[in-house]
Amino acid sequence: MLRIVLFLATNLAVMLMAGLIINLFGLGHVFQHGQMQLSSLFWVCLIWGSLGALISLLLSKWIARTSTGAEIIEQAHNEGERWLLNTVAELAERVGINMPEVAIFDSAQANAFATGWNRNDAMVAVSTGLLQRMSRDEVRAVLGHEIGHVANGDMVTLALIQGVLNAFVMFFARIIGNFVDRNLLNNESDAPGLAYYVTSFIGDLVLGLLANIILMAFSRYREFRADAAGAQLAGPAAMIAALQRLQQEQSLPDPMPQDLHALCITEGARSTGIHLAALLASHPPLEARIEALRALAMHGS
Repeated sequence: MLRIVLFLATNLAVMLMAGLIINLFGLGHVFQHGQMQLSSLFWVCLIWGSLGALISLLLSKWIARTSTGAEIIEQAHNEGERWLLNTVAELAERVGINMPEVAIFDSAQANAFATGWNRNDAMVAVSTGLLQRMSRDEVRAVLGHEIGHVANGDMVTLALIQGVLNAFVMFFARIIGNFVDRNLLNNESDAPGLAYYVTSFIGDLVLGLLANIILMAFSRYREFRADAAGAQLAGPAAMIAALQRLQQEQSLPDPMPQDLHALCITEGARSTGIHLAALLASHPPLEARIEALRALAMHGS
């Protein structure tokens, strides 16, 4: 699966473009007399590797709004929107962050997401299906979950981790490319050969996949933390009920863009075995999240 937030898709595209630029134009500082300068290479990779994560982070709200068609509630037009704004404002105040923008997107499936480049400039969005079929206690729990993401600074942490991973991906991909070019194909010229470019590009893709496995492990961990935040803000029973409601929703058609699933409270139905799809899953199984909340509630009691 590539159930990676659009954040990651944008980041990967920028990183690959940066790698191409490094290969084509940045070699004067990285290679001297045919020898790779590792310290120069590392700093170049760190700067360019972080660029994709930074751009993705800064554009995250715009990307999410464009992908889902979410409409910001500037002013409440009915009692439901008024309740939604007041609830988000209350929860934001309780965790000590600025009031996020509140949006609604058209989707039959119950879902929600939060995004933004920092905890005080965020957006929380809920689907029309969620508002129609969940009780207010359940909606409040979902909002608490999303506010938890914002308060924990998950998007910023995601960007920091991604920037570091990008740097190492680009760094080691070029070391491997240089090894293949110099040692396996015996290129003795001062300039890198075609094998360096081809191998380093393939390395970006393969090592990038491994880096995403690490990143998705953090994403799954942050879902447990956000569930705990929702339980604290709205009560464990309401958070468990909301997740159980989401279990029922998994049989419905999922209109969310695949690359936006990691932002949502659920990424939809999937198998739970230990395989590549599970390693690249942005969310733990709902069953595991419910059991974690039950254990938390028992421990708290």
